[in-house]
Amino acid sequence: MLNRRALLTGGAAALACAGVGGVAAATRPDGARRASLLAATQEVVDIPAHTPGTPLPLPLVIVNHTYRYANREIWFYVVGTDLGTGRQVYARADGSVAEVALGADSGGIAIPLVADGDTVAAIPTGMSGRIYVSIGARLDFRIVADGAGRPALQYPAGWVRDAPGHAVLHDFVEFTHNAAGMFCNTTMVDMFSVPLLLRLHGDGDQTTGQVVPGGRDAIFAALRANPAFAPLVTGDVRVIAPGHGIEAGLFPATYYDPYIDAVWSRYASGGLTVDAAGRRVTGRVAGGALTFDGGVAPFRRPSTRDVFFCDGALAAPNDGVTGPVAAVLGAGFNRSTLLTGAAQPAGDPGTYYRDAVTNHYARVLHEHTDNGRAYGFAFDDVAAQASYIEDHTPSQLTLVLTPF
Repeated sequence: MLNRRALLTGGAAALACAGVGGVAAATRPDGARRASLLAATQEVVDIPAHTPGTPLPLPLVIVNHTYRYANREIWFYVVGTDLGTGRQVYARADGSVAEVALGADSGGIAIPLVADGDTVAAIPTGMSGRIYVSIGARLDFRIVADGAGRPALQYPAGWVRDAPGHAVLHDFVEFTHNAAGMFCNTTMVDMFSVPLLLRLHGDGDQTTGQVVPGGRDAIFAALRANPAFAPLVTGDVRVIAPGHGIEAGLFPATYYDPYIDAVWSRYASGGLTVDAAGRRVTGRVAGGALTFDGGVAPFRRPSTRDVFFCDGALAAPNDGVTGPVAAVLGAGFNRSTLLTGAAQPAGDPGTYYRDAVTNHYARVLHEHTDNGRAYGFAFDDVAAQASYIEDHTPSQLTLVLTPF
């Protein structure tokens, strides 16, 4: 699986297409809608035709259970990186891969849903990236040169007010599909807009990401009721994460300062024990930095932005030593558990988000998912709280646009 931070920081500023046009609501069926959400996903589909001699793609089924938008108003996009070449690519409906090229037309990236029923497509093997969905208008994935002059896709950025397509209703999930299996998650790390559910068939039958009935409205309402977080709600289109809110001037950049100061004060006089990656290390604040034993790099005092992005002073290198400790610290700050116990990570979700200064965006998201699991910040997978599933012999991935 791509490191969550790589997905957060790996792309250029993203651009999308123009705003949503008029849409006609689809008919909502009577009866218990939750019971019907997965009714069309029980059967594992046949693999679409693909090029002989290439690795077998994984069947992907897109199910429109919004009950307010017709299939003709919805598109999806499979974009990411070819794990063999490192080049940016997009997948066609049959699972074949096209490399992005400067000057090329990117119009073929958008795949419309079939006129009626479920849409059957495929995900290539050896690809890591995202599956986007947009409603009412297509997203514009422009092809630009990256810092090294190589062709790269500009991904949509719903949290950037001036970006084309800011008004387009869209969301995405993340995946890595390789010889070891399928690894995937829904995500709200950047924003929350369309409630999405993933179902993965293979060794087992797993689902993740389901928002409870009425949960989208409840999430929007709960954040609107919090004065600091209310500006993060963009009409009825999306809620953006507080880190992006800081960048947009919508959220106080010093929000976490009192809590950070309290943590730094406490561990100047006592040790903080962290269990991560099979190791236990102890740290103490000295000379303004939180310094651990065991070869862990010291952590300088983080900013509010560092906390929400789990970056900057809390950056987590992929080294198996400092990185895992940084992930636990990032989770402890976002969940506000660093003052409730000197042994981290805190394993009881009932102790999370209890301080007045906490990541209420993540709290509200977790409160309105079926099993309490969500990806509300970059290291929400600490203590297995993320909406993540994997299978080593996958046979089908189903992405459901659930009612809202």
